[in-house]
Amino acid sequence: MIVLNSVTKKFGSKTVVDNVSLRINKGDIFALLGPNGAGKTTIVRMLLGFSFQDEGRVSIDDIPAAHPAARNGVGYLAEQHKIPPYLTGLEYLQRSAMCAGLTGSSEITREIDRVLYICGMHNDAKKKAAEYSKGMRQRIGLAGAIMNSPKVLILDEPASGLDPIGMREIRSIIETMHQSGVTIMLNSHLLSEVEKVCRTVAIINWGKVMISGELNEIVQGNETLEDVFVKSVGAGYEHNL
Repeated sequence: MIVLNSVTKKFGSKTVVDNVSLRINKGDIFALLGPNGAGKTTIVRMLLGFSFQDEGRVSIDDIPAAHPAARNGVGYLAEQHKIPPYLTGLEYLQRSAMCAGLTGSSEITREIDRVLYICGMHNDAKKKAAEYSKGMRQRIGLAGAIMNSPKVLILDEPASGLDPIGMREIRSIIETMHQSGVTIMLNSHLLSEVEKVCRTVAIINWGKVMISGELNEIVQGNETLEDVFVKSVGAGYEHNL
């Protein structure tokens, strides 16, 4: 579903993604991990057509990511997503519905009701975003990201800054989407949450893939994903932070 084949991206003389090859299969739930500055955000930007590789191929469902058609059926939640404080959740989702290609008023209403139910925001949809907690903003943002039933969902730090209850709520939504067959790519520093929801992972550092594969094969014995992460990024971890 998502393929990066020998992808390199440079900014000036600096190589930020260095000959990266990754494959995320249809229906998988995958985590892209790495320290700050490792190249994760650049990979996400290339998948979304915000940036373009210098070498290699980036594709979604066999369509080059640079082509607008590749983004049909792709939902995205940015790490620092913003909702204008004067909009209600409902107004935000109405705009999200139109961006997702929905047109008829009855169709939009039905889809908004569906995503509000999945994200548990029915009772708060008419509140202004200025009244929302961090967790509520994340859930309404997720509702917008899953509008019109995307085939691929890309989530950048969806549980960042949330309390344990908020994390559990976001995890439940991710699991619901996974069960419906959506391919999910998760970018996160919360390794304990990744262990609870993801099947496959890749750890990158300095723009290179350090390790990738099935989570249950990468994490063995008494190890945690954090142990594997620290071993994989090595001495460069503290420097990157």
